[in-house]
Amino acid sequence: MKLEATASFRRCLKGLSDERLASILDTMRAAAESYGRSHLHSGIGLRVIGGFIECRDALDYRLVFQREGGALVFSFYGTHDQVRACVKNAR
Repeated sequence: MKLEATASFRRCLKGLSDERLASILDTMRAAAESYGRSHLHSGIGLRVIGGFIECRDALDYRLVFQREGGALVFSFYGTHDQVRACVKNAR
């Protein structure tokens, strides 16, 4: 599955360390591998929230994405509370 990032997602990543960025990329790849395979979801905590899907990157950080055709399009990265506010505002 193809991975894409919106401009807003890339803005969320500005200023992060190379180690954090590598972790985020690993999580994006894990989401692509786990998407649609319920027995693999638990590892990164994939779950539907609003019209989006979120997955866990670090203890309190999440990535938000949607499936569009054959791609997962990532649109937000932030804390659990920031993700809830982002999804609420997107409705």
